[in-house]
Amino acid sequence: MPKVSTVLWVVTVLALAPLACGGEQPQPSPPPQSAAAPPSSSAAVAPPASPTPRADAKLLPRKLFFDNPDRTRVLVSPDSKHIGWLAPLGGVLNVWVAPADDVTKGQAVTKDAKRGVRRWMWAYTNDQVLYAQDKDGDENWHVHAVDLKTSADRDLTPIDGVNAEIEGLSERRPHELLVGLNDRDKKVHDVYVLDILTAKRTLVAQNDDGFAGWITDDDLKVRFAAKQNPDGSQDFLEPDAKSKWKSFQHVPMEDTLGTDGVGFDRSGATLYLKDSRGSDTAGLFAVDTKTGKSKLIAQDSRADLGEVLIHPTKHTVEAVTFDYDKPLWTVIDKSVEPDFAYLKTVADGTLVVNSRTLDERRWIVAFIPSDGPVRYYRYDRGAAGKPGAATFLFTNEKALEGAALSKMQAVVVQSRDGLGLVSYLTVPRDADPDGDGRPSQPLPMVLYVHGGPWARDAWGLNPYHQWLASRGYAVLSVNYRGSTGFGKKFVNAGNMEWAGKMHDDLMDAVKWAIDQHIADPAKVAIMGGSYGGYATLVGLTFTPDTFACGVDIVGPSNLMTLLQSIPPYWQPQIEQFAKRVGDWRTDDGKKLLSERSPLSHVDAIKKPLLIGQGANDPRVKQAEADQIVSAMKAKSIPVTYVLFPDEGHGFARPPNRIGFNAVSEVFLAQCLGGPYQPVGDDFAGSTITVPAGAENVYGLGDALAGKR
Repeated sequence: MPKVSTVLWVVTVLALAPLACGGEQPQPSPPPQSAAAPPSSSAAVAPPASPTPRADAKLLPRKLFFDNPDRTRVLVSPDSKHIGWLAPLGGVLNVWVAPADDVTKGQAVTKDAKRGVRRWMWAYTNDQVLYAQDKDGDENWHVHAVDLKTSADRDLTPIDGVNAEIEGLSERRPHELLVGLNDRDKKVHDVYVLDILTAKRTLVAQNDDGFAGWITDDDLKVRFAAKQNPDGSQDFLEPDAKSKWKSFQHVPMEDTLGTDGVGFDRSGATLYLKDSRGSDTAGLFAVDTKTGKSKLIAQDSRADLGEVLIHPTKHTVEAVTFDYDKPLWTVIDKSVEPDFAYLKTVADGTLVVNSRTLDERRWIVAFIPSDGPVRYYRYDRGAAGKPGAATFLFTNEKALEGAALSKMQAVVVQSRDGLGLVSYLTVPRDADPDGDGRPSQPLPMVLYVHGGPWARDAWGLNPYHQWLASRGYAVLSVNYRGSTGFGKKFVNAGNMEWAGKMHDDLMDAVKWAIDQHIADPAKVAIMGGSYGGYATLVGLTFTPDTFACGVDIVGPSNLMTLLQSIPPYWQPQIEQFAKRVGDWRTDDGKKLLSERSPLSHVDAIKKPLLIGQGANDPRVKQAEADQIVSAMKAKSIPVTYVLFPDEGHGFARPPNRIGFNAVSEVFLAQCLGGPYQPVGDDFAGSTITVPAGAENVYGLGDALAGKR
């Protein structure tokens, strides 16, 4: 499979966590770019003492939302004989394998006892599974292979401090894979063919030119390299007969986030390319690798190309998705039309094709609703032109099957300058008796901001939405400008607009929720991870009267230090940050980055703030949290700081995730007046530390003492 590396400051749903308190109504008509001009304050204003929050032991337990799922990432082996998935072993996620016709006979084949496996796949040998693991969140991934016959677990890339990236697998060379390693030079990845059985590696392409990524084919050959230019544009280069590199395709800066390799046809003469050049949204094109000429396969006027379903051996495009407010499948190859027509009738929710066998006779599919567990099925296809039959396997979490969850609504909010912001609203089911997606009266609300920023929120089962709604809060997530998936005009509207128009979009969404009588203007919290954590800090510094409180998870506080301390292997893509965030190498860029950094405006903070951080975060270093906590303490501004010594960019270990959200829940209850579930034993197994502000969260000191 081809691959071009793309850098995103994204926090997965496993990693995020929230918090909040009471505030004042935002200005009804803020002027354009109001977010870019924070108010000044001559003295810090300490928040008033919060009343004792209201405990409620009858609430749905936090573990229901944040513990490991029963099963996830379900994949069928290429030969159809086995099905594997991730499930807990001793409370830690591991790979399990069962006969495809009897999943009740599943057995764990990996034995991770600490962090858990989150990334795994089948080798085309059918006798090995591959998985990736890092150390305490440092993102220096090692690739492991487990032999199902001998149970031997071999680290294929046993080099400390090196980031290994799987670049390709192929049924044509089942015992091998392509891997990128930055062992020679920390800034770039060289490409090797790696023998799965012996761990022997052979150099395929040495990265002497600062390439940002590779496109590889099913013969495990590097066909193209991606190189970023000083102006932020990108070239796809191909090797010539003299082992030099020549330009194949040029991608302007405005198209770099919407153009990427997807795959090759069986002959390797046609490249399937996701491409936004020449239009606003990215479509799927077939590109002749000799002439460079392209032919459109599929496109949507509202959304960029999403998933692409390619035949496992014929390598023809069969179907694609486009996701504006909800993912929709478009069938390209009529041979799979009966399959998709039938699968639409199987269950409610978004259809996901998890994996398929090489002969394409057996599929693993999932259906994702917004208010219930994910349902997994084994789909056995029928004769040519006939639908097959789907056999239910299991849900991702049995305890969710009977839980009283709330429906998520897709809404489009208009920004002040006319952009349509696709957003997702979840209202507590008890507050919406007529089922119209609106509460009977305004509620406390949490604005939950996604990371990236070059990512997006999507419709479906979201544990944070469900958790917060179960505590009586409306929850709103906004695809602000700069989010991906909605065309290049939308994503490029976020260039140089961190804490500018990107924050204005969030403010416009809050105003919309107030105008629609969804949100109580005095009780709106902001929370999020990564960029969402930065947005939280911006919310409390640039618009301090809008939010009742904020929860920042692994968010940067100083854009200068953030960009100067990125992982070394992100250097080949550094111009993306200079052109989209700000250039720390110029005087004007330094000025802009300083102005847009929450650390520069700490004295404006009026409302309670909770910060969560992983000590090993390679993207947003611990210093980003440390420095804003120090600045707040120097100005006698209250802050609560939660630090995990064994986490990175987000909280992967369930005990840490649950522990942080236990703190967040009490914090939110103090701020927004909702109920909370007592901490109880939710710190068990967690490495939680609170370097500052434990006294600001009701009962936190006692809970920490009880943990010890």
